Amino acid sequence: MRTGVFVTGTDTGCGKTHVAQTLVAQLRTRGVKVAGFKPVAAGAFWRDGRLQNADALALQAASGFSVAYETLNPYCFEQAVAPHLAAEAQGTAIRLERILAAYDALCTLSDFVVVEGAGGWRVPLGGSLDIQGLACALRLPVLLVVGLRLGCLNHALLSEQAIVASGADLIGWVGSQVEPEMDYLKENLVALDRRLMAPCRGVLPHPDGPEQVSLERPLELDDICGLDPDGRSNAGMS
Repeated sequence: MRTGVFVTGTDTGCGKTHVAQTLVAQLRTRGVKVAGFKPVAAGAFWRDGRLQNADALALQAASGFSVAYETLNPYCFEQAVAPHLAAEAQGTAIRLERILAAYDALCTLSDFVVVEGAGGWRVPLGGSLDIQGLACALRLPVLLVVGLRLGCLNHALLSEQAIVASGADLIGWVGSQVEPEMDYLKENLVALDRRLMAPCRGVLPHPDGPEQVSLERPLELDDICGLDPDGRSNAGMS
């Protein structure tokens, strides 16, 4: 059985990579061989003769084992713009089949795959394909990262609505503090708890936030990843 989770977010820069990295690191402490996967990345630099993306490399480092970069990040574009525009600029079309093949390869190398999306849930990838279509094609449960900043309530509620309407399995949300001194942070968390149908699976404070200890809620690994009592994963769908 293929296992994993799809990490999406309310928008760009909401903390998806931080949450995905944390998931990978904590799963490794439970004895799970876990791979990070960044199917599409826009915003890259040249290294070792090819474009590479910082978020993809961060996931690879967190995973702790070597894998070909093309498998870790099948589509990597230099410009930090919407993926479909970056692909057009490089004369490339993003193909679902290539992403699924890379995911299958990672499944054979690991027990669990943490997939990080690009931008938010409806970000276009080209043609009729978008992040929603990619997540549904992978048939993985979805974890929504809510960037805790001004506007997060509307973004979170609309994202949840869209994810549920797509038929994807939304297993919860994680708050990610992206502003170190956000006004009414605690009150926004209370509002999210009350208004979102999906349960909160953790809150990651900003490392420079003045109240990080009081705001932190550890990630609920068992519920996010479907770990059974011996620490192994039963979460994904095949």
